[in-house]
Amino acid sequence: MSAPSPLSATTMQSPVGELVLVACDTSLRAVLWGDDDNEWKRAAIDRRSVIFQQSAVIELAIAQLKEYFAGDRQVFDLPLTPTGTEFQSTVWKSLTDIKFGSTVSYSEQATSLGRASAVRAVASANGRNPISIVIPCHRVIAASGGLGGFAGGLDAKRWLLAHERELTAARS
Repeated sequence: MSAPSPLSATTMQSPVGELVLVACDTSLRAVLWGDDDNEWKRAAIDRRSVIFQQSAVIELAIAQLKEYFAGDRQVFDLPLTPTGTEFQSTVWKSLTDIKFGSTVSYSEQATSLGRASAVRAVASANGRNPISIVIPCHRVIAASGGLGGFAGGLDAKRWLLAHERELTAARS
């Protein structure tokens, strides 16, 4: 049996700061907020298994993220393999159903999953989302209208939401 191929990673500058994109040969595994140990832990990736180099998947992800930041893309079309529990995967999949420019509360997300009493668990799963922006956890806010938390920081979340809102308004 051969050893698994190492993961590839590349950094990219964006309007919300430096992002680290991590991929295996066939799919995107993470979009991290910089090269911080906590980010690698959140994505459940051993940084020692990563080689900083380009790959076809990373190049495609960079192209699509640039289109998103330029206002030319609302939906990502990338192969994704985030690492998480079955529950986390279900929560992350539901994030992709939130329309560009829209927000839902953690409570609304939990209810849509048939888990109305699991708001904290849903919020925790959102916080563990390893593929930020592409899997849009930034579109989930507190029921009070406050931003809640975000791995990239509240300034980044605020920017992403304003970016999407402005583009949605411009297209209306």
